[in-house]
Amino acid sequence: MTEFFMPMKKVPTITHQQKQVAVVNGKPVFYEPDELKAARAKLMAHLGQHVPAKKYTAAIRLTVKWCFPITGKHQDGEYKYTRPDTDNLQKLLKDCMTDCAYWKDDALVSSEIVEKFWAALPGIYIKIEEV
Repeated sequence: MTEFFMPMKKVPTITHQQKQVAVVNGKPVFYEPDELKAARAKLMAHLGQHVPAKKYTAAIRLTVKWCFPITGKHQDGEYKYTRPDTDNLQKLLKDCMTDCAYWKDDALVSSEIVEKFWAALPGIYIKIEEV
C-alpha cells in the first residue's frame, strides 16, 4: 500500500481536457497551454517525492481526496460540489502518476474513490491499494 498527502496552497484545477489545437500546414496539432504545463509540472514535482519502490503491476484501488482552500461560507471538511469535475481532475493526476512510474499502466486502476472537499489544509491525499 502507498499512502501520502501532498499539501498545496493552490490545488491545480486545470484539467487534462484543456489541451488546445492549432492548425499548422492544414493539419491539427494538439498542444498544452502554459497553465496546463505548469499544473503538470507541479503535480510531477509533488508526486515524484512519493513514488513507490516497486511499480504496481496488478489491479489496484486508487483513493484520492482533493482538498481545496476554503472560500466563502464553506467549512473545513465540507464536500465541494462545484467545478472542476472529479473525472477531469483525475485524468491529469493519473497521467502524471503513470509518467512517474507508480504503475505499469493506469488501466490497472480497477476501483477508484474520488472526493472533493473544502479544507483548512489544502492539497491532495492519495492511497493506492492492491485489490
